[in-house]
Amino acid sequence: MDHTALIKSLPAETRAELMQRSDGLGLRHLALYLGALLLCTAGITARIPLWPVLLLPQGILLTFLFTLSHECTHKTPFRSGWLNEAVGHLVALLIALPFVWFRYFHLAHHKWTNDPERDPELAGKPRPDSWASLLIYLSGWFYWKGMAGTLIRNALGRIDAPYLPARQHGAMRLEARVLLALYALAALSLLASPLLFWVWLLPLLLGQPVLRLYLLAEHGLCPPVANMLENSRTTFTNRIVRFLAWNMPYHAEHHALPNVPFHKLPAFHDWTRAHLKSTSDGYIEFTSDYARSLAR
Repeated sequence: MDHTALIKSLPAETRAELMQRSDGLGLRHLALYLGALLLCTAGITARIPLWPVLLLPQGILLTFLFTLSHECTHKTPFRSGWLNEAVGHLVALLIALPFVWFRYFHLAHHKWTNDPERDPELAGKPRPDSWASLLIYLSGWFYWKGMAGTLIRNALGRIDAPYLPARQHGAMRLEARVLLALYALAALSLLASPLLFWVWLLPLLLGQPVLRLYLLAEHGLCPPVANMLENSRTTFTNRIVRFLAWNMPYHAEHHALPNVPFHKLPAFHDWTRAHLKSTSDGYIEFTSDYARSLAR
């Protein structure tokens, strides 16, 4: 059974229940997430004993805000539309991912998932196929280079990707200019204090390899087919990773029915479990499998 047949087989009341969004559950998850991030930030700022060990968890919490931005593009973390928009734009500032632009980039990814020619996440390029390319990928180099180029092109009005609607070009241009201005102010602040370097810039660099490995598992080693239960991977993992990633390790489920909010994905998994084609028992297993694929 492919994802289309699976969705059609769901009783109407079940589908409606699975797509119920909640401000309360979304805000509770966000409060716990931001609480952990603020604790790390406070420890680094106060230079508590052994404070450098907080840099990595700080970086992981910052970089995994990507998964919240991703959810906000689908308008699913919260029931209120304005909350999804506000949180999405705030996260954009922290991880240099322009929210309006990313929404349409990501919608194109859903439309052409794992298609090597049309999926913008691939942009006609293969995923890391050698140890050298894997190390460069894990460093986050392609992400930072890509986002810098996107922000500059958007700010200059050079917006030409076919999946970016013309009616949104003005909003993307304004968004890029505002972000670049704020980053210029942040850079100037470093002349007065190195605080942003320690609580934001350095942790972002340190957290990238963890996020990149996580993201590689979403579609890496999956075949370029139309079935979302096959071209996307569900990774069975622990509660901490599911919390960090807003339940996105249930990634085949998310691609099969993107309107299911994060807190309903475990329930949706009960319906998809028997039909999943690409799964891994944890990220260590996936990474080992990927390493073996490079060796071959």
